[in-house]
Amino acid sequence: MSNERPWLENYPAGVPEQIDVSQYASVPAVLEEAFTRFRDRPAFASFGRQLSYGQIDEMSRQFAGYLTGVLKLGKGDRIALMMPNVLQYPIALFGALRAGLVVVNTNPMYTARELKHQLEDSGARAIVVLDNFAATLQHVVAETHVQHVITTGIGDLLGFPKGALINFVLKHVKKMVPAFDLPQAVRFRDALARGAAHPLQPVTLGHDDIAFLQYTGGTTGVAKGAMLTHGNMVANMLQAAAWIGTELVTPGEEVIITALPLYHIFSLTANGLVFMRLGGLNWLITNPRDMPGFVKELRKSGFTALTGVNTLFNGLLNTPGFSELDFSKLHLTLGGGMAVQRAVAERWKKVTGCTLAEAYGLTETSPAVCINPLDLKEYNGSIGLPVPSTNVAIWSEDGKPLPVGEVGELMVHGPQVMKGYWNRPDETAKVLGADGWLHTGDIAKMDVNGYFYIVDRKKDMILVSGFNVYPNEVEDAVMAHPGVLEVAAVGVPDEHSGEVVKLFVVRKDPNLTEEALKQFCRENLTGYKRPKLIEFRDSLPKSNVGKILRRELRDEKKAQA
Repeated sequence: MSNERPWLENYPAGVPEQIDVSQYASVPAVLEEAFTRFRDRPAFASFGRQLSYGQIDEMSRQFAGYLTGVLKLGKGDRIALMMPNVLQYPIALFGALRAGLVVVNTNPMYTARELKHQLEDSGARAIVVLDNFAATLQHVVAETHVQHVITTGIGDLLGFPKGALINFVLKHVKKMVPAFDLPQAVRFRDALARGAAHPLQPVTLGHDDIAFLQYTGGTTGVAKGAMLTHGNMVANMLQAAAWIGTELVTPGEEVIITALPLYHIFSLTANGLVFMRLGGLNWLITNPRDMPGFVKELRKSGFTALTGVNTLFNGLLNTPGFSELDFSKLHLTLGGGMAVQRAVAERWKKVTGCTLAEAYGLTETSPAVCINPLDLKEYNGSIGLPVPSTNVAIWSEDGKPLPVGEVGELMVHGPQVMKGYWNRPDETAKVLGADGWLHTGDIAKMDVNGYFYIVDRKKDMILVSGFNVYPNEVEDAVMAHPGVLEVAAVGVPDEHSGEVVKLFVVRKDPNLTEEALKQFCRENLTGYKRPKLIEFRDSLPKSNVGKILRRELRDEKKAQA
């Protein structure tokens, strides 16, 4: 068996081959244990306010009481959460799960059209929305199944006078809360008060019950809801926990920086659930795009762990004051969501002294599939080894397993693989075989030691005169130029070679010229991989978690063609 799975021989000491998913029946079972074990420890911090595990327990019970006792929502009903990282999010999240509801995580930056689609598609009957985004909801709520609206302001749980002041400034000074009219809405604090009169009724949940509808695939058309079950989430929590081990982290002592939104699967599982089980303190960053503000928060936190995407790490490294922070307690930095670039990883190690370990996952896999050993001495360009109880293989176009070193599609099999897409049997069948193997759409290879390397997204590959060019490789090479801050490589049509590589570059050095960058590429890339076109920009389009959107740049070019 080990020949088929060479990664097992390279597992870090103490990491088991398999995890026992039967340890917990559901996500609430994990939460109950953490609430009891770490009752007096701080669980979440935001804007200077901290809530303990005991307080989160109590408030999430009250919220569950409101959902079941007042609104009469029951097991399997869907509730949408439309908030950034604020204290209300974990309370609503855990309350909904404890009530047996299905959580529909909703990006607060959605347009009215996108929001309407997600609410309609999921059949959500209730929504918790931050005031800042309530105007978007107002435009579409009448056209959805939503009967219950709960609104809240950023300052609502921060105490008086601080919370009231923050709400006032956001609304009247910074004008960040557009006027909205939702007469049926109940305030979050009122919901908690009313729910307190309705004790939490135990709900029987099992591994096959759906915990989340996690929407994904908007880049390929209409977003689809990945059905992530309690079994999926418990499995991935235990897989990640087994990988992290007890050597690296101390239960009840960790401070994890939560800058990626908790509505994103990476942050939800890694920060919101794995570190909850460990009794960690989630330090919530509500607006990570405010890099100077982010650095100020880091200075206060005494952080020991940080998860993020490449653009977040790159942004921090280029923010004044970051390199002067105290990194003495930092022992875990995990990068996922997009490829970590070598130049960023090497600089991170130099500045912080902590290796930036790359991990790989998908919304459809709850999300972790592969993680690098966390005691890695330096960046290795790999996404790591498959986590326990997970099988990963490289398949050819015609569905045959490929040998070591061959490039093909990355396939995944394991207890963290979704049940399918909500109400989309046709879309499910495209990616999930009857044998349980999931097509990831990522092009990858495996080395003799069982380490996997992402070559690129199938859809992003550029074909130059019959040669495959992988944007990740080109971007990685270009990022090594000291004058480059950010880069995206896309294919644009060309009458001679079919496609050519085009670069979109944000300069770090304002004097960087097209010719100088082309010369650099001539020295570092073979002929067909070199960019024929370079366009300098002030910024690049990004997703809500900071992932650079090559698709938007490609679509722009098509629209102009």
